[in-house]
Amino acid sequence: MPDDVETIKNEALKELESIGEVKRLDEWRVAYLGRSGRLTAVLRTLGALPLEERRALGQRANEAKTALEEALAQREGVIREQEMAQSVAAGRIDVTLPGRSAPLGRLHPSTQMVREICDAFVTMGFQVVEGPEVEWDYYNFEALNIPKDHPARDMWDTLWITPPSESERPMLLRTHTSPMQVRVMEKTRPPVRVVVPGKCYRYEATDATHESQFYQIEGLAVDENITFADLKGTLYQFAQRIFGQGRKVRFRCDYFPFVEPGVDMSIDCFFCEGSGCRICKDSGWIEIMGAGMVHPNVLRKVGYDPEVYTGFAFGMGPERIAMLKYGIDDIRLFYANDLRFLRQF
Repeated sequence: MPDDVETIKNEALKELESIGEVKRLDEWRVAYLGRSGRLTAVLRTLGALPLEERRALGQRANEAKTALEEALAQREGVIREQEMAQSVAAGRIDVTLPGRSAPLGRLHPSTQMVREICDAFVTMGFQVVEGPEVEWDYYNFEALNIPKDHPARDMWDTLWITPPSESERPMLLRTHTSPMQVRVMEKTRPPVRVVVPGKCYRYEATDATHESQFYQIEGLAVDENITFADLKGTLYQFAQRIFGQGRKVRFRCDYFPFVEPGVDMSIDCFFCEGSGCRICKDSGWIEIMGAGMVHPNVLRKVGYDPEVYTGFAFGMGPERIAMLKYGIDDIRLFYANDLRFLRQF
């Protein structure tokens, strides 16, 4: 029996030296040191032997087991070092090869359009200013000729932070960028020429042409002797800069509480050239913004004398301008974060 232990040990060590993969080491361990292994089978026969033979065989078997376990650990270390060296050699970087170009980031199409619109007005002498997205009711409505309980407030589906019923100074997420008309005029004496880009929020269902969060750009010009002709000329130049030379422009009467008279501005449909199509709903025209002459009540609120000063204001949605310019049929694409869409701009 002692010879069997020595034979098993020698065979195991010889086989271990020929193993070159870590996964085969576990098979070797099970074959010799596992519950059904060859050396374990020898140990299970100790109970049937006389005491003296049992002690001698048990000692030799335990020494063989210890030797095999140490040899296993040593062999595993050698194999792992060899595999690491092979992995490093295979993954070595050839510095003479050209590098991989990193993908370039780009501005979001909404940001691109906001900047393009602002640049168009900056070249006409306007300044770009920004304002708070969390606004007081006073600036969002009251100072813009929309007093409390006025039905015109229904034009804006407002997201209230502190509703009028709960606070003396109601607070809300601004529904348009027009509050900056009042904020700018409170701190500035005429002449005033500003454009105000920023995010707006409304409590409304989303569809192909509406979002609850969107960008808007407000414009304001106030000085002595400003007329409706100045408004038309400025917006006509803007339309040509954004949509190209030769664009036709149409103004029609519309209602906005903070301007009088108020108009909507449309351009001739560049899909059908004014002949009528599904884009322009067979009208030949596409509306792009609302505008008008600043209401005298708004001028009085900020301390301007409407007998001396006049002005015009306008507001537009950059996403809608982009939809018209690039033929996009769903405003929700701007906020879906789909790289297939964003990579086109």
